[in-house]
Amino acid sequence: MIFALMIAMLLAMLDNMIVGTAMPTIVGELGGLDHLSWVVTAYALATAASTPIWGKLGDMYGRKGIFLTSIAVFLLGSALSGMAQSMGQLIGFRALQGLGAGGLMVGVMAIIGDLVPPRERGRYQGIMAGVMAVAMIGGPLVGGTLTDHLGWRWIFYINLPLGAVALFAISAVLHLPKKRAEGRIDYAGAALLTVGITALVLITTWGGNEYAWGSAQIIGLGALGVVSLAVFLYVEQRVAEPVLPLHIFRNRNFTLVTAIGFLTGFVMFGSTTFLPLYQQTVQGASATNSGLLLLPMLLGMLVVSLVAGRVTTQTGKYKVFPIVGGFLILAGMFLLSLMDTETTRFTSGVYMAVLGMGMGCLMQTTMLVAQNSVEMKDMGVGSSSATLFRTLGGSFGVAILGALFTSQVRDTMAERVGSKGAAVTSGSAQLDPASLKLLPPAIRDAYTHAVASGAHQVFLWGALISIVGFVAAWFVKEVPLRGAAVKSSDGDGDGNGDAADRPAPVVEAV
Repeated sequence: MIFALMIAMLLAMLDNMIVGTAMPTIVGELGGLDHLSWVVTAYALATAASTPIWGKLGDMYGRKGIFLTSIAVFLLGSALSGMAQSMGQLIGFRALQGLGAGGLMVGVMAIIGDLVPPRERGRYQGIMAGVMAVAMIGGPLVGGTLTDHLGWRWIFYINLPLGAVALFAISAVLHLPKKRAEGRIDYAGAALLTVGITALVLITTWGGNEYAWGSAQIIGLGALGVVSLAVFLYVEQRVAEPVLPLHIFRNRNFTLVTAIGFLTGFVMFGSTTFLPLYQQTVQGASATNSGLLLLPMLLGMLVVSLVAGRVTTQTGKYKVFPIVGGFLILAGMFLLSLMDTETTRFTSGVYMAVLGMGMGCLMQTTMLVAQNSVEMKDMGVGSSSATLFRTLGGSFGVAILGALFTSQVRDTMAERVGSKGAAVTSGSAQLDPASLKLLPPAIRDAYTHAVASGAHQVFLWGALISIVGFVAAWFVKEVPLRGAAVKSSDGDGDGNGDAADRPAPVVEAV
């Protein structure tokens, strides 16, 4: 059963990684270069917007049926994406695929949350971290191989046999109590939340790229997002079955780890976006090798996640991991900010390993604490909220750190080579390795220094932002994990929802 759940998790994480390497080939066949970014944006938008809705539906109508539905939607979107005959069709089918993907991650987390007590859940942390490592490293390699040998359509068709295995295994093996909620679905809340999340994701996607940050489009999206979310908060306090129950945020631990998850996503996705660019431009790595050079970070994450899971299972203690993880991420980001044009691959690998160990302490531990901080009836929305905020953190991290990177690269180029530098970086501060080789030596050397300077800014700001997460980790309270022996049932003493802090009955497979 765990194998089938991990396949579903892999499908969701692998898809964005596997598509990137095939994009030039897709554009060559379907055209539509101007709409290229929407192939990724449509998927990301649908995933983010649907994540909390899938979680709530699972809470209301039963986890298994909703999870199987999300897999089916994802596979339908995959099949249609593979058959797309135009860029418009591909974008639409990718949105459908993303809609299903929103239920895959939260479904896996919520089902494990239902079946496995938090005290015992640590043993699965290593497996989840391993799936993440496989997706990040294997995605580009698999995408390139399939595109070169079978054609780009197979990057979508490959999901079908894997998804079929997951569907069959989960249908046959997973047994969960059936539910039927008496309340009505919160359609207004779902619509408002979708609009608000969509506006936020579009701001982070378009800001500084499609439109200037001060443009009417970006300001308008910001206003739409703020108004939608404000009305959403008003509506959620007045419906019987809110799509995102606000009472879960009254629990101090849940709010803290959700904020830490947001900051972790901000730093993690922001940094890993620019590490390959630094490796290819400054250290001269190939596109394939730049993926393999991330192995120290991913291995550090995997090993520490295994250790953290084992210690949590044996002792029931977890507070040390957010603190240590926050410190290691802070240290890793600061060390990466020291890289320049002379930094060796070995040195950068050591720095990345430190960052990876920090991620290993935090990635699954924050989800564990979030799930332990909500009642069993809110396991779906608790899991989806933690996932959503980490996703939004990643979106903001890539956008904001990307804007800092672009600005620094352009300033450095202008400083070193004047108007020639502005011409090279006009429209974009990123050049692919092939274009870089065509530049005159003096401009190429200036661009190398500019990228190193831009990376320095990204990692330095990432370190500064990591301080907030490190400080927040100290305020996480060591609440007994469900499944552990409990000496007292007095709650946490802060008046923030004692029922959510006390161990609750665990739903067993039948």
